[in-house]
Amino acid sequence: MKILGIDHIAIAVSDLDKAIENFKRILGVDPIKIEEVPEEKVRIAIFKIGDVQIELLQGTSEDSTVRKFIEKRGEGLHHIALRVENIGKALEELKAKGFQLIYEEPRIVAGERKISFVHPKSIHGVLLELVERIEH
Repeated sequence: MKILGIDHIAIAVSDLDKAIENFKRILGVDPIKIEEVPEEKVRIAIFKIGDVQIELLQGTSEDSTVRKFIEKRGEGLHHIALRVENIGKALEELKAKGFQLIYEEPRIVAGERKISFVHPKSIHGVLLELVERIEH
């Protein structure tokens, strides 16, 4: 698996608008994008710091994984995303090494990236996302 770097760090929040204001104050920059991702049942705000993005996530439905996460653990670090060269190959390698995957096949999100997740039970309680950027 060829890891190209950290793609983003995701933080689960209850109130996205309030979190955006707090992060603008501490980071000194505006988000580069605010959008809803219906297939993941989240609304996100993306801040770019150097080569890494910070994503604030707010669940948009009662059954969203982000809302369930906040109910169980409270607001905070939700996942770390690694950018990979070939997500299909990466998933095959991780599965062969015994890691539990949340999606065996990558999902396409917002038409710009393929994603999948390694279950936190496989990696010391941290949800790990794999991201392959789709070149247009």
